[in-house]
This record gives sequence, C-alpha cells and structure tokens, in this order.
Amino acid sequence: MQFEESQSQHNDIYAVIDLGSNSFHMLMVKVVAGSVQVIGRVKRKVRLAAGLNDSLVLSKEAMTRGWECLALFAERLQDIPASNIRIVGTATLRLARNVKTFLTEAEQILGHKIEVISGEEEARIIYLGVAHTSNCEANRLVIDIGGASTEVVVGQGFQPLLLSSLNMGCVTYLERYFQNNELSESNFNAAIAAAELEIHKVADEYLAQGWQNAVGASGTVQALQEILVAQGKDEVITLSRLETILQQALACGHMDQLAIHGLAQERKQVFPSGLAILIALFRVLQIKGMTLSGGALREGVLYGMLSQLQHQDVRARTVQSMMVRYFIDQQQANRVADMAAMLAQQLDPQWNLQSFEGLSILRCGALLHELGLLIEYKNHHHHGAYIINHAELPGFTRAQQQLLMALVYNHRADLNKDILARQTMTSVLLAVRLTRILRLAVILSMRRRHEALPAVQVQAQAEGLHLKLPDGWLDHHPLMRAELEQEIAYQQQAGWQLMVH
Repeated sequence: MQFEESQSQHNDIYAVIDLGSNSFHMLMVKVVAGSVQVIGRVKRKVRLAAGLNDSLVLSKEAMTRGWECLALFAERLQDIPASNIRIVGTATLRLARNVKTFLTEAEQILGHKIEVISGEEEARIIYLGVAHTSNCEANRLVIDIGGASTEVVVGQGFQPLLLSSLNMGCVTYLERYFQNNELSESNFNAAIAAAELEIHKVADEYLAQGWQNAVGASGTVQALQEILVAQGKDEVITLSRLETILQQALACGHMDQLAIHGLAQERKQVFPSGLAILIALFRVLQIKGMTLSGGALREGVLYGMLSQLQHQDVRARTVQSMMVRYFIDQQQANRVADMAAMLAQQLDPQWNLQSFEGLSILRCGALLHELGLLIEYKNHHHHGAYIINHAELPGFTRAQQQLLMALVYNHRADLNKDILARQTMTSVLLAVRLTRILRLAVILSMRRRHEALPAVQVQAQAEGLHLKLPDGWLDHHPLMRAELEQEIAYQQQAGWQLMVH
C-alpha cells in the first residue's frame, strides 16, 4: 500500500537558502519543543564572485555553476509550504549588472522567488542570526567575512546599533591579490593594506560606539578557531595569534603547498585572503579578542520567519527545549537548580563563581543533570554528557558547552578529572568548584520533595568545603548520611576536602 504525505504535515519544517558569493547554502529545520532542530544542511562551493569581471558582468560559467547547485536544492523544497521558504542573494548578485539573467533561470529551477538583499539588510540579518543563537547582554561587535563583502555590526541584545557592508571579501581578494597563488609577503601586505583602507572609512564611528565582546560569523573565523584548537590553544582569536598563523602560511610559499595544522582541506582556497581581511579588521578596529558565533545570515533569515521564537532568552529557550524533548522532571530540575544557587551564593565571596558566566552555566547544568535518564539510570550522567557534547545548543559558546558537559558528566558517582581539565576558555578551578556544588545540590535534593530540603550552610576555606546541617537532621535521614559519607570519599579521592557537620 502506498501512502502520500500531505503538505500540511510539513508545516513545522522551514528552509532557508543563502546564495553567497563563495558558497550556496541550504538550511532545513523542524520546530520541536519550542526550539529548532536542524534536519538538513547542504553546502556547495560555487564561487560566484570569481565570475564577476571588472565591468561587473557575471560570466556564463559562474551562472551555470549556480544553476546546477540550485537544481540539487530544488528537490528538497518540493514538500515544504511556500510560506516556510525564504531565499536570499548577497553581494555578488547585488553587484552583477546581468543579475536578471541569473535570477530568471534560478527562480524557474527553484519554483520560488529570490530576494537580493542590500548590504545594510544583510548586516542586519547577520546580527539577528548571531543574537538568536548566542547569549550576550553587553554590546557586541559582529563581523562576517563573505565572498564579496564583509558585514560589520555593533548591537546590543536583538537591536543592531551600527551597520556597515564593506566592499571586500575572501573570493574577490583571492582573485585580486593572490591570483598567482603565491603566499608571499608582498601579496599578503597588499591585501591587508587594501582592507585597512576600506575599514578606515567607517572605523571612527565604530570605535566611538565601542563594544564589550567581538564575535565572528564567517567561515574564516571558524577555520581559525579550528586551527587554534588543533594547535593546543583555546578558542579566542587575537591579533598575535593571527600574525603567528600568517607566518605559518608564508612558510608554505604557495597555495598548492598550504598545509597549516588544523586547516581543513575545503577551507584552504579562500583562507589566505580571509586571513588578510581579518588581520586588517583587528588592526584598524583595535579588536582585543574574538570568538565564533553560533549563527549568521541563514539563522537570521530563519528566525525572521519564526515569530514565536523571537526576543527570548536564547540560553533559557535552549535549556527549556531540551527539558521537554528529553522528558526531564522539571520540578526536580528546578529544585536542584535552586539548591545549587543557594550553595553558590554562600560560596561566591570566597570562590568568585561569577566569572565566565559560571553561575548561569551551573544553573543550566542543574536543570539538565537528569538528561540521560531517558536512556537508562546506571550511566545516565554519561549519556546526558554525550548528548550535550554533540547537540546544537544555541546560547552557548563551544567552551560553555564543554563546561556544561563536564558538569553533567560529573554530577554523580566517580569523578572524571580529565574532563574537567580539558576546559578551554574557562578556568579548570572554576569547573571543579561548580562540579562540587552541583554534586552536593543533587544529594541534598534526592528526596525529590521541597519540604524535605534541609536548611544548609556551606563555607569554603581555600578549597576545603564545610557543610553544616541542622542538629539531628542526619539522624533522621540515614540514607542521606550514607550518600554524604560516600561523597566525602569521592571528593577525597579526587584530592578535595569535604567535611559535613
């Protein structure tokens, strides 16, 4: 028997296609439990900008590469409601004088309209993509190095404050400054100088605006972060680290010989030009450090269609979605989170738990500590940690996700100090302190009843913990006494002192 699915069954599936100057991307998601679940990603290197000549005419070869790619995308769009699909074109299609020729054929292939967005609109959407996938209350600088343009935005929360689209990109600069494929000082210097000249047009306005955090939303920034991690560094990109990687590129001498440890094969072609542009941005805008964002243009377009998910706390939305999807006992999760917060509040003066958003990550760890129970009880802490490590978690940087994973893995039973020691941006000491607090909160809440929670006091003397319970309380709770005695042994084995009074 043959079954046919009606299109109405796909009302919760959305697709975004981004016709970029370097690559065409398609993102497909399903809305699940108040969050988005990626069900498909397709990326093809089209290098549209390479087909744009000095007269801004797009070559037939470049257009053909684009049409062939869109023919692949078209198949996936057939069963999705038209209102759930949005297709946008960026810098190269903005510039091309014969863009109508490309669009007429492309729209016929896809069966949908293509919207060529302005540079300012692209910058605005990129910022919203970052805002909807990362947690930040302070002013932030967002940079996206595309194939033919670079978007620079300063904003706060979901509100962009300053927008620019600069006429420089990794494909156009590759064609202009690395045409001979030589990785020479003269080629890099020419590319950096040209980029600096372009950035100086807007630099004063951006420096006057100011920002607290800088994030990158492009393949260049992702490639650099992968290189840093592969070479044993944390994920923060700095100017000195960029200049070190520049020296590694120069040592290769030629594009065919480009072999930097951690640089993926698929990123090699436009990496030198992207690196030159990023160095110029760091120098002119005096950027101290940058991390990778969780989203950009495609995510901005997507969340623009999802009105029900807009203007919420991104991290809280992600955690709530995980709790629903994995059938976590929300009352118990909040009970443990409140106990952890109460213990942390008492210890914060001695232990400085607020750094690296430690208290927020502790609460998230408490809310998700039973994530793995859906699989089985005995090793549920390991299952939960595995899920967190491999899930897409909007609102968390990769370093925060690693800390969250370490907390869930270590919330009970034997401690794995190696996982705690593998933190990148977060101090290992903070990870240890948060773990110890979460373990105590889980034990003290084990009765799963609010009225059974003890009035507890905790103090720290260096790294020693003193837990004080009401007189006679342990006599009336022999199982709790046994659990705490076992916990003393676990922490002692790890080299940490815990005393219960």
